[in-house]
Formats: sequence, C-alpha cells, structure tokens
Amino acid sequence: MPKLRRLLCACLMLLAAVAAADPIVVHYPQAESIDDERGEYGLALLQLALAKSGGLYRVELSPTRMQQNRALVELQAGSGRIDIVGTMTSAEREQTLLPVRIPMTRGMIGWRLGLLRADRKDLLRDVRAVDDLRQFATAQGHDWPDLRILRHSGLKVYPVAVYSGLFGMLNAGRIDWAPRSANEIWAEAARHPELAVDTHIALHYVTADYFFVNRNNPALAEAVRAGLEAALADGSFAQLFKQHYGPLLRKARFDQRRVIELPNPLLTPQTPLARKELWLTLDDLKRHP
Repeated sequence: MPKLRRLLCACLMLLAAVAAADPIVVHYPQAESIDDERGEYGLALLQLALAKSGGLYRVELSPTRMQQNRALVELQAGSGRIDIVGTMTSAEREQTLLPVRIPMTRGMIGWRLGLLRADRKDLLRDVRAVDDLRQFATAQGHDWPDLRILRHSGLKVYPVAVYSGLFGMLNAGRIDWAPRSANEIWAEAARHPELAVDTHIALHYVTADYFFVNRNNPALAEAVRAGLEAALADGSFAQLFKQHYGPLLRKARFDQRRVIELPNPLLTPQTPLARKELWLTLDDLKRHP
C-alpha cells in the first residue's frame, strides 16, 4: 500500500507539473498583406481547437508575412518558423504534410462567386453551363489547387505569382473574371471599388481547407483534431462559423444563382464526405440564417 501511495503521489505531481508548464508555442503564418483578412477565421478556429484540447499549445503569428507557398515550404521543412497552416487541400499536400481532415469552413472554399470589373458586372448573365465559361479568361495563384481544378474543366486560367496580382490583372482587363470563395470575395470587392461581385452564377467543386502540420508532429495534429471534434460536439465550432460567415452567406443569395458543378481531380479517398455534418449543402446556403 505505501508503494501504491507513493506511485499515486508521483503521478499527481507529474500531472501538476504538466498543468503548470507553459503551453507549447505554435506558429501560424501571417497573411500576405496587411489588408488581407483571409487568415482571421483560421486563427480563431485554431485558438478554439487548442483551447478545447486542453491548452497544451498556444498560437502565435509568425513574425513576418509570407505567401501561402512559402508557409507550406517552411512547414514541410520543419524549420520552426511555421508549425501549422490552414489551407485548401490537394492530394500532393496530403502526401507531404499531415492533414487534420475536418473542413475548416465546411467546404465553403469550394463555393465560388465571380469577381468582375464594375463596368462589366453583367458579363456572366447568360452563362448556363461550364461550356459558356470557357470563353472567359480568369486567373488563380500559381500554387493554388484551384488552378488545376479549373483547368481540368477546360477553363482558360492564367497563373499569378502573388495574391495581389489577381486584382491588378482583373482591373487591367488582362482577365475577364476571377472565381473567389464566398468567404473571401466581399472583403476583396470592398478593398477594390473598381470591382464588383457577379450576381448570376456560382461555381461549386467539392473541396476542403484543412489544418496541416509537419509529418513529424502528430501530437499537434491530434490536439487540433480532438479540439475541433469537441468544438463540433458542443456547438462552438458552428457558433464561430456563423459569427464570421453568416452575414456573407446571406449576402451571396445562393437562392438566386445558377450553380455550375465542376469535378475536383485533386480530392483524395480519405476526404470525410460521409460525415454530412462537416459540409455545407446548397440547401444550407439557400436558407442560411
């Protein structure tokens, strides 16, 4: 019995030491530019997940801003500058990095609206199918999975080296339109008053944005997964999503748009499509409160 008592005391002391230890700092990349709000929700969701998983980790933004591809290179290299990235998935990214396969935005990143020049806001009014879109030029980031997805359907897509270049090409008339996700496009249109959001169509391809970590850091991946599952179970995930994106989805008026479906050749068999609670459907978007 004394031996058991000593063992119990040792365990309690160990637990107390762990609880008292400073949380492990993990670095999340800052957005490319100062007016780029795309990372705000990802940061908030990561903070929520890590809090729900026991508080062993604490998030800090990287000291410097970086493009998405640079952040992924740093993450894969295990340099310590970046420990986790939230980004759209692809077969290649899931092979080189360790994904947490819970869609951060419930698949909303695959629901795309058209960004146009304001003086051509009705350019897509007569589009009925993907064939109609092939006459219009567009652009995507050179390292974005969307580039290959759109090209797979025969669309004319130019690569851009940096995120901001997309808007310059559009404003200069070098491309006709830019499909942007429903959670990104309104802030982009607000920053560029010479541009407008199309009101006629929506593109959809099944995809997800995941949190990715280095393959040598499964403990962090498991903490994020457990925290996201807990947030899904207690409703805090849904609450955060609604807080950030509810008004934007109402503004998109999916009930008044023609939806054009595209295949996604980059989707892996491990995509959790069977978990219907993780994904937004068109009906969800049409009746979003």
